[in-house]
Amino acid sequence: MPELPEVEALRAFLDTHLVGKEIARVLPVAISVLKTYDPPLSAVEGAEVTAVGRHGKFLDLTTSGTAGELHLLVHLARAGWLRWQDPLPSGPPKPGRGPLALRTALTGGDGFDLTEAGTTKRLAVHLVHDPQEVPGVARLGPDPLAEDFGPAEFAALLAGEHRQIKGALRDQSLLAGIGNAYSDEILHAAKMSPFKPTQNLTPEETTALYTAMRTTLREAVDRSHGLAAGRLKAEKKSGLRVHGKAGEPCPVCGDTLREVSFSDSALQYCPTCQTGGKILADRRMSKLLK
Repeated sequence: MPELPEVEALRAFLDTHLVGKEIARVLPVAISVLKTYDPPLSAVEGAEVTAVGRHGKFLDLTTSGTAGELHLLVHLARAGWLRWQDPLPSGPPKPGRGPLALRTALTGGDGFDLTEAGTTKRLAVHLVHDPQEVPGVARLGPDPLAEDFGPAEFAALLAGEHRQIKGALRDQSLLAGIGNAYSDEILHAAKMSPFKPTQNLTPEETTALYTAMRTTLREAVDRSHGLAAGRLKAEKKSGLRVHGKAGEPCPVCGDTLREVSFSDSALQYCPTCQTGGKILADRRMSKLLK
């Protein structure tokens, strides 16, 4: 799943390649991709892209045209991606069982496709007057890389929480943009168990977690900066230290990285670095083995 660093890198890529250009057509291919119908997608035909922003994991393409300012918001979900094409294939895209979900064609002949792998279709596109009209944007918590989000703000955010820290980091209404992969990376950097209760964090641990979060995300953004959209997935995978690497040696201590599996996801961690050498039970309501 694309998370904050990848979506931020896509935002920067599109800011360079898209801003100032005119949209010819936006063509939905998969029925499930479009979540709004008023205004219609035809409202952005002939409009200029004036800015590309980000709200958590949402991309925000601001357009200006005869319909006024509109926002085309994209959430790539778990298996979605953006593929820039110059030039775009000739002829209209054909609906079918392939990964293509939506095509945005520019008047210059270039543009981008939104694709989604697998059978579970969650990629979402909204066309709205205000990003806050999209429920997923309206409920977002603060951006963890925002300049005005410091250690004190982070501590205040966690002060009222009573749950495992892994779940807190992934909650988009608490913090915007962190998902399964980078929460594993952050907790490994902070030397913290994913199941540590937030209410048990000491002030020193909270500060250490904040530092690990900012450093991990910023380094991932920096690694992705300037890369073409097609190279971002490989960069994410190569840059991860623990997530998706169960069975491999920990890059810090050399212990074998372990995994806890759930019904639709899994987390990875280092017992030596994060749980005092204890192995976490591999079941849905995992607790430290006695």
